[in-house]
Amino acid sequence: MLLLNIIKAVADHSNLPTFVDVTRKVGIHFKHINGKTAHRHIIETMGSGAVFFDFDNDGYLDLYIVNSGYITGSTNNQTGNVLYRNDGSGHFIDVTAKSKTGDIGYGMAAAAADYDNDGYQDLYVANYGADVLYHNNGDGTFTNVTGPAGIDNYLWGVAVAFLDFDLDGYLDIFVVNYLDYNLSMSVATKNGLTVYGHPRAYEGTTDALYHNNRDNTFTNIAEKAGVTNAIEGRGMGVVACDFDNDGWPDIYVANDTNRNFFYHNNGNNTFTDESLFNGTGYDANGVAEGSMGVDAGDYNGDGWLDILVANSETATLYSNESGIFIEETSAVGLSEPTFQFVGFSPLFLDYDNDGYLDVFIANGHPQAAIESLSDSETYAQMDQLFRNSGEGIYEQVSKSAGEYFSQAFVGRASISGDYNNDGYTDIFIVNSNQRVVLLRNEGNHANNWLHVKLVGTYSNRDGIGAKVRVTAGKTIQTAEVKSGNGYASDSDQRLLFGIGNHQKVDQIEIRWPSGIKQRVKNILCNQIIAITEEN
Repeated sequence: MLLLNIIKAVADHSNLPTFVDVTRKVGIHFKHINGKTAHRHIIETMGSGAVFFDFDNDGYLDLYIVNSGYITGSTNNQTGNVLYRNDGSGHFIDVTAKSKTGDIGYGMAAAAADYDNDGYQDLYVANYGADVLYHNNGDGTFTNVTGPAGIDNYLWGVAVAFLDFDLDGYLDIFVVNYLDYNLSMSVATKNGLTVYGHPRAYEGTTDALYHNNRDNTFTNIAEKAGVTNAIEGRGMGVVACDFDNDGWPDIYVANDTNRNFFYHNNGNNTFTDESLFNGTGYDANGVAEGSMGVDAGDYNGDGWLDILVANSETATLYSNESGIFIEETSAVGLSEPTFQFVGFSPLFLDYDNDGYLDVFIANGHPQAAIESLSDSETYAQMDQLFRNSGEGIYEQVSKSAGEYFSQAFVGRASISGDYNNDGYTDIFIVNSNQRVVLLRNEGNHANNWLHVKLVGTYSNRDGIGAKVRVTAGKTIQTAEVKSGNGYASDSDQRLLFGIGNHQKVDQIEIRWPSGIKQRVKNILCNQIIAITEEN
């Protein structure tokens, strides 16, 4: 176990707003470009994602932002993706050129993980068009290894997750593809206006599951594994976790206007879609929703990971009851306040470190002409923050959360992470064709916390898929290291536990993907610890 950082003093934040926009202050100057045209290609309105990851292993989260760009006829060199290095003093430096990660494809999503177990996290970028795999060279630079690695996804990729589905110690890659769309398709119109086409106007496409061959190459085994369903799939989000606590990571895919997929891992390199049987395919009324992003977390503290989905109307919270899911959206207070918004990116996070998972949702309508088509809907919308009462009820606290929450943006992606290592979770948002926003958590910092970073030895190096249970007094929290969440993005993979008023954690229990179980006891709070897998 390695101590990475200790916060020796806690400042008085009691009178500050919860979140403050510090984007320009910390050196982030990025505007998403969608290349909008008179044709209104549907890809223009989808937006793109971002990744928090520590690419240089200095202990501070760096930031990778995916850009879309101009669709045709432009050589504007400002439309590529951007990598910002966190210098450790609260400032970000653009190192895109040096790192060689400025892909100029029409970008959608990204995720980071150490696929070759060399100790440095690599980067997968999903595009409308050819995807890109960057290998981290460990010296501040990356190499595009897409072709040699066997990555051949040319479909419209919108979400990515790394997972070790066969538990061989090497990370595989799941890529969610959206629609079969090309730029020659006819213009869509409504009430005499040129509009972005409805997803139902286009066919779905198959997703990809790349098996890691353990020699720096991958093979797409999606069809053999049983995770392709082009007819019903219009995928927009993915989260991979062990939802039934059997030790094998499952895959949940959020589909736009189709039922969602729950791929149960059979433990033999195949999956079975159980969404029709376990309650995760539709809402409580049996309706397929316009699902966008998705996240997983144990919101009620029962040791089972629940699922949160953002939709075109009303977010959906599936409570995991020992492997069977019950839709609890209305019961927990999320139905009515999310009904009037189009949610794109939901996040579970404990922003006040009280030990209970709160919820953030980035909102924004996909139809730019909506204000000419509807008297009650807007293209730009306000994002939302909900506090978990600790009794299974969510209360919207957006109005008191800071000035940002009173402003309307065309919200798309969001990620969470503690970029300044002060023990409190910050939020980064990508807005469509608008500036990005970094919200620093400056609320009441009275509660204690513990950061846990895992280092696998028998398991994959990042510990992705490891289940961690933290006990402090009578409070027990369960979390899983995961890659990919929200919409098109990947949050901080370190696990941040809010410990409330406890001064120490009594016990940390880890169930590694390898099956090894490990315990660490009597850990002081307010520090970042790295735990290496030991047999």
